[in-house]
Amino acid sequence: MHKEKKYTVITGASSGLGKAFVLACAQRGHNVIMIALPGSPAQAIADDIMAIYPVDVQVYLFDLTDETALKNQVQDIAANYAVDFLINNVGIGGTASFVSSSLEAIDKILLLNVRCTTLMTKLLLPSLTVNSKSYIINIASIAAFTPIAYKTVYPASKAFIASFSLGLQYELAELGVQVSVVYPGPIMTNSDTSGRLIKQGLKATLGLKSTDYIANMAINKTLAGKSIIVPGRFNRFNYYLTRFLPTKTKIGLISKTVKKEIQQL
Repeated sequence: MHKEKKYTVITGASSGLGKAFVLACAQRGHNVIMIALPGSPAQAIADDIMAIYPVDVQVYLFDLTDETALKNQVQDIAANYAVDFLINNVGIGGTASFVSSSLEAIDKILLLNVRCTTLMTKLLLPSLTVNSKSYIINIASIAAFTPIAYKTVYPASKAFIASFSLGLQYELAELGVQVSVVYPGPIMTNSDTSGRLIKQGLKATLGLKSTDYIANMAINKTLAGKSIIVPGRFNRFNYYLTRFLPTKTKIGLISKTVKKEIQQL
């Protein structure tokens, strides 16, 4: 057991924004528990980080869409480690018409974006609430602000994360748990993603931010007690704009841009 140290649990930790969160936490001296898929480079990342920073990094490899594995592995984490920070980063998107989407693709979005975040939070809550102060970061998306054609399930799942997080913040505040929801815009996770966004034109890239930028801003603002975090000026502008635009107008403007992505596939 490692109850003498505090740990930050990060899902989807072996690549993209999750990997950036691991590095940002290590740079701040936080011990980390990485959750990633079997076959991912998570252990190599952990070894590299521990060779550079004076922190402990533990790795759990399992499929978060497997409910039994999720429950068993997270219960093991709770039993053996003192957790004071949870970063529910894992998620999946995709652009396709609902008509042509497979049941498997739709279910995977719901399992990772909705069920995983909810169950991870529930299972680790007893560990978090024993501390005088603990933190939860949930990753939503700028897409949560409006329904979007040709993505349909993804923005709906992120709207769930937003509502879940803000309600939970109110509920857990008296227990010393700060819950923050992050609304990233486009993310430069890799060259393929960045290239596809660039092809869509200026509107699709104005809010583009690096994973390092988003991870560091999210952690800093969460530790400062901010519940709503929107990285990037353009994305913050969109956040306020979408609160006033009629829903029909929002759907039309954004869906036209997304449709271009389908036409390029």
